[in-house]
Amino acid sequence: MKITFAEQADAEIAVFVIDEGGKLPESAKALDEASGGLLTEALEQERFTGKSGQQTYAVLPKSASARRAVLIGGGKPKDRDARAQEKIGALLAKSQGGSGYKSLALHVDDAEFAARAAIGAELASYRFDEYFTKQKPEDKPSLEAFTVVCPDEGAAKAAWAPLDAAAAGTRLARDLMNQPPNILFPAAFADRIKELEKHGLEVEILGEKEMEKLGMGSLLGVGQGSVKESKLGIMKWMGGAKDDAPVALVGKGVCFDTGGISLKPGPSMEDMRGDMGGAAAVTGAMLALAKRKAKANVVGLVGLVENMPDGNAIRPGDILTSASGQTIEVQNTDAEGRLVLADVLWYAQKHFKPKSIVDLATLTGAIVISLGHHHAGLFTDNDAMAEGLTKAGLAEGERVWRLPLGSEYDSLLKSKFADMRNIGGRAAGSITAAQFLKRFVNEGQEWAHLDIAGVAWVDGEKSPLDPSWASGFGPRLLDRWIADNYEG
Repeated sequence: MKITFAEQADAEIAVFVIDEGGKLPESAKALDEASGGLLTEALEQERFTGKSGQQTYAVLPKSASARRAVLIGGGKPKDRDARAQEKIGALLAKSQGGSGYKSLALHVDDAEFAARAAIGAELASYRFDEYFTKQKPEDKPSLEAFTVVCPDEGAAKAAWAPLDAAAAGTRLARDLMNQPPNILFPAAFADRIKELEKHGLEVEILGEKEMEKLGMGSLLGVGQGSVKESKLGIMKWMGGAKDDAPVALVGKGVCFDTGGISLKPGPSMEDMRGDMGGAAAVTGAMLALAKRKAKANVVGLVGLVENMPDGNAIRPGDILTSASGQTIEVQNTDAEGRLVLADVLWYAQKHFKPKSIVDLATLTGAIVISLGHHHAGLFTDNDAMAEGLTKAGLAEGERVWRLPLGSEYDSLLKSKFADMRNIGGRAAGSITAAQFLKRFVNEGQEWAHLDIAGVAWVDGEKSPLDPSWASGFGPRLLDRWIADNYEG
């Protein structure tokens, strides 16, 4: 679906936003008169009050410039924030996408509203249907053109451009997560990363031999039970000052997680195609930064592995030596994401000396119990990073909630045989996972961990912007955080 902006436009579907308890806007009056008052009649329907998201329709005569008029509730103007504006565009894309009509024009009164409504429509129109072979025409959307009409077309386009770049990152993250694991294994993921070079990113891929030389035994241990080679993907966007230290984004990329020898239960194991959600978020964020030519230096690093129960797989009781030199007793092979991140965090600090690091991972089921499917868990000792990430999440609808860290949790990670064990037990599972990662972060390094296990995919009630199994959580949050905190 193509999205455009205009100061005037005709389309088969004409849409007007009605404030709660409000009247027809000026932009609707000409069409109302041409249709003999059909829009006024629709507005006066007893159950339509203009509450946010409500819709009512009018079929127009052939003499009118449109075939259908839609009135959509905008709620109270004081409550119409960015999320509400995006929701209006999303609801229209969903409700009118299969209407049989090809073009829609949404009339709004300001540029920011126009940009946000367009983003909502774009994200809501996402489809992942490349593996369907028998879809009928009526199963596919008919809407091809979504035009947002506002008084200042130029300002709308300017407001739209950075949002569109971030949305491209979201779409890429969704595409990566939705791919089946027989198609998107570590090497295939690495190939998708290489494709981003056409957007100006510098990309380097390390294989197992290179990682062995670096001593990355923790990451390699996770993948040693798979016939698929583990990879480390490195993406660089250097849009800032030449001597500025970069920001590092680190993602867990377990392309499929059986749990290894500590095998997961069968039901819903297919969802573990999404256990690379952190890597997908980082990859999408790097695309977003490149597309809008961000004035910041950012490095994205993703550890790509597959966790399988082969005869060569790591066992409970094995001791791995990480690249940092610290030893880890594996007590549960299904706590593998932290083993991957441990070595990628080391690599990020060793080779790039970043000013700050954010890692993202579908790390623990415990975070779903804590926060459900509406917030990612945020762990950091740095108040400024916590504040910045929280504000960015609220601004772009990818919310985070801060949870504690503390040395009192470290006793849960004590091992009888190594520097630490990789699980802390049932109590405070998300916190002990974060405490584990903290051991691989240098003293004084600015660092935050985002546990996105509850928000990377959602099977139940979803936002209208989120029509896919994979949400694509992360790129909009990271892009906004970098824009607000690391660009002048």
